[in-house]
Amino acid sequence: MSRECIKPQTGGPQSQSLSPGGQYGALASGNCLPPSTSASWSLPRWRAYLAAAVLCYVNLLNYMNWFIIPVFIGCLLVSAPVFGYLGDRYSRKAILSFGVLLWSGAGLSSSFISYQYSWLFFLSRGIVGTGAASYSTIAPTVLGDLFVKDQRTCALAVFYIFIPVGSGLGYVLGSTVAELTGNWRWALRIMPCLDAVALALLILLVPDLPRGAAEKQGEVPVRAPRSSWYEDVRYLGRNWSFVFSTLGVTAIAFVTGALGFWAPKFLFEARVVHGLQLPCFQEQCHSQDSLIFGALTVATGIIGVMLGAEASRKYKKVNPRAEPLICASSLFATAPCLYLALILASRTLLASYVFLALGELLLSCNWAVVADILLSVVVPRCRGTAEALQITVAHVLGDAGSPYLTGLISSVLQAERPNSYLQHFLSLQHSFLCCAFAIVLGGGCFLLTALHLERDQARARQPGEETLDSKDIARRDTERQGLLSGTSTPTE
Repeated sequence: MSRECIKPQTGGPQSQSLSPGGQYGALASGNCLPPSTSASWSLPRWRAYLAAAVLCYVNLLNYMNWFIIPVFIGCLLVSAPVFGYLGDRYSRKAILSFGVLLWSGAGLSSSFISYQYSWLFFLSRGIVGTGAASYSTIAPTVLGDLFVKDQRTCALAVFYIFIPVGSGLGYVLGSTVAELTGNWRWALRIMPCLDAVALALLILLVPDLPRGAAEKQGEVPVRAPRSSWYEDVRYLGRNWSFVFSTLGVTAIAFVTGALGFWAPKFLFEARVVHGLQLPCFQEQCHSQDSLIFGALTVATGIIGVMLGAEASRKYKKVNPRAEPLICASSLFATAPCLYLALILASRTLLASYVFLALGELLLSCNWAVVADILLSVVVPRCRGTAEALQITVAHVLGDAGSPYLTGLISSVLQAERPNSYLQHFLSLQHSFLCCAFAIVLGGGCFLLTALHLERDQARARQPGEETLDSKDIARRDTERQGLLSGTSTPTE
């Protein structure tokens, strides 16, 4: 392709004009640009499906590595914004490959660390979390550039199905290997073999896609000016669909975090109250409740993601606001299921398990749908930052604190009651009610998302739409004009 050099005209109107796609500063910069701001891009459908299958396989390994031995969530929270920033500006394929290499190497090395260096072991598991953050942040944006509309919804559903599957297989692999070999460390040594296959497939079969490739239908912008991280964050803060859907995801994370930590203990104490289990006053109590709850979580996670995606795919044909309305409806239905599961636990365990399973099923309907909402309302060049912020906010305000808050409320209630096993159970039961309240707030957030969805989707689809507003563009063009004219721009 030939290149055309355009010389700036000092003080002239062209030095601060916008190009047709909203690309500012091209004339004022005096750089050599291609004659067109677009480049053709296409990918055969079979290549797209193959790349999506590889991304799903790597996601399975990601969560298996995570749940063999849970990592520190703090490392994920710190590193996710960094990878979001990098993923919007540099090669996503290289960053994904680096993440796989990082968690694989850290996991393998941690299996050889002796007990006297426990701090080093915990540090290595934190590095595994850092590698996982790179993948969880960037991989959904790559899927967003492989597919659009119904195909994207289906691809995201399959991708998110592997979260509960990988989590469950991680637990199974860790316990099975420990039982067969007598050493749990061998589980950490088996995973790098699978990770090596994943890395090879990622490098060979996943293309390094231009951002927004699928939406542009073969025409993607090149050499477009890049906004700063602060400007991206400010753009996301004004994107109300993103803001309210992130708050809705935070409510979901709050409930799932509290359930994951306290539900096995709650079910165990319910069995004690019913006389089906002897009381346990030790810190670690051996029971089947953790296994039962884990199996419920995996099964309902798989079914829920599929149901949510299918409902979204069909309902969008008759209602453009289908996605947030499905999320809101599922959360409003989750609240009474969770409430009944808690209240009925002291009367009938079977009904409690049924309503708990229904509640988890309804919660799981949201994961792929929420990801689809984000990809549809955020411009392609800002999706990595959006994914990172949503992950960080959901964890900080959601599952990072909900187990502690639930336990704190239970302790406060118990302090005012007689010291008995029944009262311990009732205190935990009543503290769980805050989860039902949080899930209703989450449903309200998704209703607010529905009010802004169509407008934000239209803005994200506009050609040349970027994260800069008119004030940002005017300021930057004024600065360029001042540099070209050799004078400083006066400050007000």
